Amino acid sequence: MTASATVYLPDTDASLIAETLSRPDSLLVACLCAEWCGTCREYLPRFADLAAALPQHAFVWVDVETHPELLDDDDIEDFPTLLIQDATRTRFYGPMLPHIGHLERMIEAILADPQSADVAPAAPRLRQSLLG
Repeated sequence: MTASATVYLPDTDASLIAETLSRPDSLLVACLCAEWCGTCREYLPRFADLAAALPQHAFVWVDVETHPELLDDDDIEDFPTLLIQDATRTRFYGPMLPHIGHLERMIEAILADPQSADVAPAAPRLRQSLLG
């Protein structure tokens, strides 16, 4: 799998991910997918386009079979599954239809209400894992 420069991969972009996530106003927007998933492969270019439009946030593509250690033993069964975390909490965690407009509206809503509650306290602590 190859991603554009605007979508980070845990294997090759660790320092860029950490740099972006070190800013307290950045969001982690992670797509949890699998290489074999055709839906995920079709979603990636649109995910990259959204990442290019929002470069202040870290858009990370996580292959769940390559990086199970990043998921805190969660089994991802539906693809794509999205995880959005700000500096202190999880803002969204779950499967999402592969229409990029859904993710775009979700991010807009999160940015419009930065004080909303942690909606998925049992989500993987991916942001902390990626920061080291």
